[in-house]
Amino acid sequence: MALLKSLLISCALFAVIECALLPGVAVPVNTDFDPHPQYAYAYNVQDAITGDSKSQQEVRDGDVVKGSYSVVDADGSLRTVFYTADPINGFNAVVQRGPVPAPVPAPVPLVAPRPVAPFLG
Repeated sequence: MALLKSLLISCALFAVIECALLPGVAVPVNTDFDPHPQYAYAYNVQDAITGDSKSQQEVRDGDVVKGSYSVVDADGSLRTVFYTADPINGFNAVVQRGPVPAPVPAPVPLVAPRPVAPFLG
């Protein structure tokens, strides 16, 4: 029982020191940050060999993030999620499910017919 008490007291003391609750213990503050972060990215995977099909795009402007992603689920349906996040409304997402769009076949080039030589028979 004494060992358990000393262990609990040691853990509590360690937590107090780590949380800087004792006077005179300074906590370093990271002041190297971007006050208005901005980024945009996107990717698209269409692998005919494995059947992997997914994409995502996202844009951030300050505290507002908007984006979407699509993935073909195991049942063959396409799931697309449109999302936004901001400090006022929090994170919101709208999920749409539907059939996978059929791939558009590559156009077949038209070949001009070769001229036929007249029959001189």
